[in-house]
Amino acid sequence: MTLQQLRYFLAAAEHGSFSAAAAGLRVAQPSVSEQVRRLETELGVPLFGRAGRGLVLTEAGQTVRPHAEAAIRAADAAREAVAGVRDIAAGTASFGAFGTALHYLLGDLVQDFRERYPGVRLRIVGENSSEVADKVRDGRLEAGLVVLPIDDGGLDVRPVMREALLYVSTRPDRLRQPMTMTRLARVPLILPAARYGTLDPTRRQLVERAQREGVRIEPQIEVEEVAGALELVARGLGDTVAAEGSLQGRHVPRGLGSVPFAEPIDNVFAFISRTDSPLSPATVALMELAEARLKRLASRRRRTVPAAG
Repeated sequence: MTLQQLRYFLAAAEHGSFSAAAAGLRVAQPSVSEQVRRLETELGVPLFGRAGRGLVLTEAGQTVRPHAEAAIRAADAAREAVAGVRDIAAGTASFGAFGTALHYLLGDLVQDFRERYPGVRLRIVGENSSEVADKVRDGRLEAGLVVLPIDDGGLDVRPVMREALLYVSTRPDRLRQPMTMTRLARVPLILPAARYGTLDPTRRQLVERAQREGVRIEPQIEVEEVAGALELVARGLGDTVAAEGSLQGRHVPRGLGSVPFAEPIDNVFAFISRTDSPLSPATVALMELAEARLKRLASRRRRTVPAAG
């Protein structure tokens, strides 16, 4: 049973003849009668009887008619809905982003998108990169922006920007030179992402670097948010490691200083999506705007980095 058969059946029922239905559909009359015959064969019952020169519905035809009408309405509604999403006039863009990205990306990104596509709903979820990856993988989110490394099984990963990790302290004596992993292992550390531990990409990088150098990184205090870690550092309760972007903005407490690592460590931002699922046009448009903003941000930061020596 096909939608074409149902459309031809309904047209014949409306017009009372195959020739009139064909004229209304702008197709050849044999095509209409053949499709109706195939539908009758599949259903195993005649749908029309003869009344003079016209057609009348049989009892079976009368039974089928409302179901055929419902099927055509559903198909037309589906086509209209897809057209709206295809043209970015409707639908929902579903996107995940690691928490600190929202501090310097969310407001401008949402404004840009809404100005261009006011009819599209936005769903932007802020979570740890490992959880964003899990939700994209199982289809709860269409795509996401994460910090690498993540478990990339079933995902397409496209790096888009690098951001330096910095050692943060209020102690001038600890900020006189770039930080090494050996020294980091000896200072009182406050680290975010308590719920995720070494699943957090930044923590993974620190642990792997420390292992290569034969030391162990063990925080004395763990909190959930970077902002919370920075607040505790400002109170003198320990030091932390934070990405460059998280140290900019009005939310950052006063009195904090930072230095890079002697062997630089970068957070790598990447877009992720499922390998077996095409993205909706709305989500593609959102990712394009996000990428453009990230590239402008990276360019500004490169211009403000002082020259060595």
